[in-house]
Amino acid sequence: YVPAYLTWTASKLSRGASQCYLKYFDLGIESWRCLVLLAIDGAISAPEISRVTGMDKSCVSRCFKSMLEKGLIEFSVEHRQGRSRLAVLTEKGRDLHDQVRDVAMERERAFLEVLSKTEIDSLLRMFRKLHEHLPAVELATQKFVVQRFSKRRSARGYA
Repeated sequence: YVPAYLTWTASKLSRGASQCYLKYFDLGIESWRCLVLLAIDGAISAPEISRVTGMDKSCVSRCFKSMLEKGLIEFSVEHRQGRSRLAVLTEKGRDLHDQVRDVAMERERAFLEVLSKTEIDSLLRMFRKLHEHLPAVELATQKFVVQRFSKRRSARGYA
């Protein structure tokens, strides 16, 4: 069952990274995910991080609060919407990101060393394709459940 292997692999990678980042950098894995997107985008809102990563919005808000207290981020207001708070990395946040990024890249190198360059390229292409297809999976699941189990309506949006 492919989703099981994906989940098991992701959980073990995430747990190992989390333990390392907490021990050496006092940084949780959720905050690391936020730092990565901040480093890529320059400025990003909590709802956007939630949308991209799949993290719960309240988890992202807690990460932002912790990172703000540690001096890793500051907030600005997005001028297009006028009220959306955007997080921006401080110099301290950028320095921390760069240090942890080096560890993350070494973890990736060690993880992928059993694959050839061609296999890595194929794997990334397949993951991107699967990731983009997730909305269709949710629609298909909803349709299946409604058709198959119409008498068991769910409060979670599958009815």
